Amino acid sequence: MGKHVIPCIILFSFLIPTITSFATSWAYPFVVWDGSIYVVSDEYITQIHKEIGEVTMYSDMEQYSGNFSNVYEKGTKYYSIEGISTDKAIAIQENNGKFKKAIREAAYTYEEISAAPTIGLMILSLIILTSIYFVKNRINK
Repeated sequence: MGKHVIPCIILFSFLIPTITSFATSWAYPFVVWDGSIYVVSDEYITQIHKEIGEVTMYSDMEQYSGNFSNVYEKGTKYYSIEGISTDKAIAIQENNGKFKKAIREAAYTYEEISAAPTIGLMILSLIILTSIYFVKNRINK
């Protein structure tokens, strides 16, 4: 039984990093709208034009596609600002009814990653480690 412990420990030490999820560290509060990321400023504005969308996914740990935010909950409304193109800035309605300006920074290029490569990597690791284990046992005999 003891001779199987070391290969199991080695196997799990390779697999654990592929199984765990990694938390994201955000540099600033943002919203994503219409394929662009907007950095939320401290500036409150009153010149609201019309509703243009809302947060469809919130997370302070992971990235998502769609109208995603790392600070505002699902359902938070986005508005265009009177006299300012949405290519430059939008307004975010806060819970207190006030509107914060969010300035467009860049295109949001996040793509969701399928679990298939992770599962494939786990299977490949298992095959390699099993092969190493059996080869080592044959050499030692």
